[in-house]
Amino acid sequence: MKKIQISPSILSADFSQLGNEIKRLEDAGADMIHVDVMDGHFVPNLTIGPPVIKALKKNSSIIFDVHLMISPVHKYIESFADAGADIITIHPEATEDLASSILKIKKFKKKVGISLNPETKIDVILKFLDQIDLILIMSVNPGFGGQKFMPEVLNKIKDLKKIQLENNLDFDIEIDGGINFDNYKEVIEAGANIIVSGTTIFKSNNGDIKKNIELLKSK
Repeated sequence: MKKIQISPSILSADFSQLGNEIKRLEDAGADMIHVDVMDGHFVPNLTIGPPVIKALKKNSSIIFDVHLMISPVHKYIESFADAGADIITIHPEATEDLASSILKIKKFKKKVGISLNPETKIDVILKFLDQIDLILIMSVNPGFGGQKFMPEVLNKIKDLKKIQLENNLDFDIEIDGGINFDNYKEVIEAGANIIVSGTTIFKSNNGDIKKNIELLKSK
């Protein structure tokens, strides 16, 4: 079984102190930083772009797990690769040619992530599984932090894990949306090995992020 990794979402961080927040997460044992990029078009919210990622990456050695919720995504892949994204995760619905977008991410020597919204079927990525490094299962509808976990996605994780084992594939299964201390064990048991969490990491236990990261890694 893969080691459980925690990817705190900076969507819940103090945006006036982002550089310090990333350092705090790094010191607290985070495995990577989850960066939600939203365009106000593909999802109903706006966040940060390549210049901010580039500035933050300069003073950090941690993996940047960049989730692009933008459309059309293909033409922006290079900008985020140049900015310092280590993993670039895109949505199949946000590109006209998923195969071409996967190849473009690989061209810049970045890890390929594909995100599946709650209603998106695994079928759309089946033929690409041997080219994908990470599959991000959304357990809320993307766009805003602090939403309630949708337990129906657990079956999708289980199905994906079964396919992975049967075909001897090596991608990571990441989960994002409403993950807290009540449900994190369920998602790990279902087969997820990377947990994205924002509110729980930054707000629980009086903001003790080290404790919260350690709790989310415990089984």
